[in-house]
Amino acid sequence: MRSRRAGAATTAAGLATLAAALTACSGGGSASGAADLAADKPEISVNLRGEQAEAGSPVKVKLAEGKLKQVTVTGTEGAKLTGEVSASGTTWTSDRKAAPGTSYKVEAVTDEGGSARASFKTAAPDQVNKLTLTPGKDTTVGVAQPLSVVFDHPVKNKAEVEKHLKVTTSNDTTGSWGWIKNYDGKDRVDWRPEDYWKSGTKVKLDARLGGVDSGTAGGWFVRDYVTGFTVGKSQQVKVDLDSKQATLVRDGQAVKTVPMSAGTPGGEKASWGGTSVLMAKEGTINMRSETVGLGDAYDKMVDNSMRLTWSGMYAHAAPWNASHFGNTNHSSGCIGMSDADASWLYGQVQVGDPFEVSGSGSKGVPDPGNGYGEWNISWADWQTKSALG
Repeated sequence: MRSRRAGAATTAAGLATLAAALTACSGGGSASGAADLAADKPEISVNLRGEQAEAGSPVKVKLAEGKLKQVTVTGTEGAKLTGEVSASGTTWTSDRKAAPGTSYKVEAVTDEGGSARASFKTAAPDQVNKLTLTPGKDTTVGVAQPLSVVFDHPVKNKAEVEKHLKVTTSNDTTGSWGWIKNYDGKDRVDWRPEDYWKSGTKVKLDARLGGVDSGTAGGWFVRDYVTGFTVGKSQQVKVDLDSKQATLVRDGQAVKTVPMSAGTPGGEKASWGGTSVLMAKEGTINMRSETVGLGDAYDKMVDNSMRLTWSGMYAHAAPWNASHFGNTNHSSGCIGMSDADASWLYGQVQVGDPFEVSGSGSKGVPDPGNGYGEWNISWADWQTKSALG
């Protein structure tokens, strides 16, 4: 905020004029938006008042006489709306919009040391839109992990929402937001670097969404969100469908290659090709074929399960398929290895590591929302998915 000094000393008569009641510029009789009426308070007005003020507009404070030094607007949970005093020194406007269902306290201070207070509350929203952020706060992830935001309700005002999502990195990484549909059909926006992250990069997302309207059927955001993560070891798992081998590469050097058997070519049991990102290390889980549309082909407890897509592609231990490791792709779509090799790989990989699947016999590349499939889109095409152009 900028402060402005009055050009001349204030006379006793001027001080008497400055001391007046605090009012709200919208007029009306509700006292809930008014402030102290003491004689030593400057006369100010606030554009929002009462218990049912309309959200979604900036807070504006106007001083009847003299000049404002600073204005503080504080929300229910202590969050402050920053703003700026006008060149004339008579008005202050917040940078952010007032959020719905929030109580605000306003304190104005003049150049002459006078102060006044007001309060108002915005009307509760008909619907609140919430979101899920990935990765989690203070986590360490692999070089292919995007920032991902999934919304509970539809987002029609995509450009307005995107404007309030600020990404900062420790090394000025180039990246872009892209809007896609999550596997469950929800609106989702991901921030992907142009290339894989550099190891050691620190990333922060400041989602300043409180007071932003999602648009029709979406509802309002009523709070801000902050998350951040660190990029860990630089490594990839390279899966070769032709040689039936999987290799862990770290810092550009092959660490270990293990034999494997991927999905049976020629149908729904084929593996996804291209790049998928390790979403989660799920350990021992029950895998049932009917959950991925393959009838009653299998129902097994599977060890060292590493999820690569929402549609059910994993890398995991598959001792029942041992005769095919290294010579035949004969699984139901997953990348199967021996118990020992799967256990070793499970201990080495980190969430966010890319699994780069090459060779013949895949069923194409997964959609961007089927896990984190955006690495299968060129950088130029990914940028076109931003709502801001």
